[in-house]
Amino acid sequence: MLDRLKKPLLLLALSAFVATPLMGVPQVASAGQEKSSSKKSAAKTAGKSKKSHLRAGKTKKSHLRTGKTKKQYLRSGKTRKQYLRVQQPDTPLRAMNLQSAEALVGGDLALRSAAALVVDQKSGTSLYAKNVDVPTPIASITKLMTAMVTLDAGLDLDEEITISNEDLDRLKGTGSRLSLGTRLTRGELLHLALIASENRAAAALTRAYPGGRDAFVAAMNAKARQIGMRHASFVDGTGLNSRNQATAADLVKMVDAAYRYPIIREISSTGSYDVSVPGRKVVRVKEKGKVRRVTRDVQKHIAFHNTNALTRSKDWDIGVSKTGYINEAGHCLVMQAQIAEQKVIIVLLDSWGKFSRIGDAQRIKQWLERDSQVASRAHRDSA
Repeated sequence: MLDRLKKPLLLLALSAFVATPLMGVPQVASAGQEKSSSKKSAAKTAGKSKKSHLRAGKTKKSHLRTGKTKKQYLRSGKTRKQYLRVQQPDTPLRAMNLQSAEALVGGDLALRSAAALVVDQKSGTSLYAKNVDVPTPIASITKLMTAMVTLDAGLDLDEEITISNEDLDRLKGTGSRLSLGTRLTRGELLHLALIASENRAAAALTRAYPGGRDAFVAAMNAKARQIGMRHASFVDGTGLNSRNQATAADLVKMVDAAYRYPIIREISSTGSYDVSVPGRKVVRVKEKGKVRRVTRDVQKHIAFHNTNALTRSKDWDIGVSKTGYINEAGHCLVMQAQIAEQKVIIVLLDSWGKFSRIGDAQRIKQWLERDSQVASRAHRDSA
C-alpha cells in the first residue's frame, strides 16, 4: 500500500519542481517590459518638454537674457564650454552711417566730452557725432578687448592665477587692492578687470595667456582688425600705456563686439562684486590668566564696485559698460544700453571732469527719451 502511494507522490513533487521556474519566467519578462516602457515614457516626456520649450519661443539666447548668472546657467545642465560658445547671436556691427545728414553734430547737446558718438545698434546709423575719427588714448576701455581675447582662447575660468611682481604697474605707479601672492581664478580676475578696472587683474590675465604677453597683444590687434577697428592699436592689456589708441568710431565696433559675449554683458553691467582673499588678523587671546596678541590667517572679503555708477541705477538698462582714465586720455566711458526701446552704443572720450562723462550720458538719455523721432528714424534707415 505504501509502495503504491510513493510513486504518485514522487510524480507530484517532480511536477511541482519543474513548474516553479516556468512560472517565474513571465515575471522576469514583465519586469523587462516595465523597464523598457519606463524608458519610452521618459523619452516621450522629455520630447514633449523640449517641444513645449521651443513652442514657447525660448532659445538659448533668451535663456541668457533672463538674467541668469553663469553658475545658474551651468546648474541648468549646460557645460562651461557651451556657455562660452553662446556668442554672436546677431551679425556684428561693421558699417556705420557716420555722415548721416540726420545726425546731430558738434555742440548740439552741449556735451563735455571732447569726442562723442551715439549709434543705433540695429542699423549702425549715427545719431550724434563729435570728433569721431580722431585717434586718442583709450585708457581702461582697453579691458573690453582684454576680456574678449581671454574668452576667445577658451581658457579655464576656474584656473587659479597668482598676482606676482610682473603684474605691478611700473608705468603709472597705480595702486591695487590685490596684494602680491593673492590667488584668484581667471573668472574672478575677469570680473575685477571689467567691474573695478583692476589693473593687476588685467595684467595677470595677459601674463597667463598661452605664449605670454607678446602673444596676447598680438591677439588683441588681430581681434581689432577682425571686427573692423581701422585705426586701433594695442600695446598692453590694462590700458595704462597711452599708445593704446582708437577712434570713437572704432570703439563703437568694439562695444558691439563685446556685446556678443553673454559673460561680458553679465559682468560689465554688474554694480558690485565680492572676492575672498587670504589675509592676517591680530586677535587677543587669554591664556593662563594673561592676555596676549597673536596673528592668525583669515579670509577677507573685499567688495569691488563698478566704476560706472550708472550700472547701479534703476533708470538705466545697460548691456555693456566700461570706464577709463589716464592723464593722456581724460575720463572716458563706453556703453551699450537700451533707451526709449532703442538699443544704442554710446562712446564718450576725454571728458574734462570726473563726473562729466556721467552727465553727458544722462544728457544723451534724456535727449533720446524726449525725441521719439530719433528712434523711428534709425529703424527706418535699417529697413
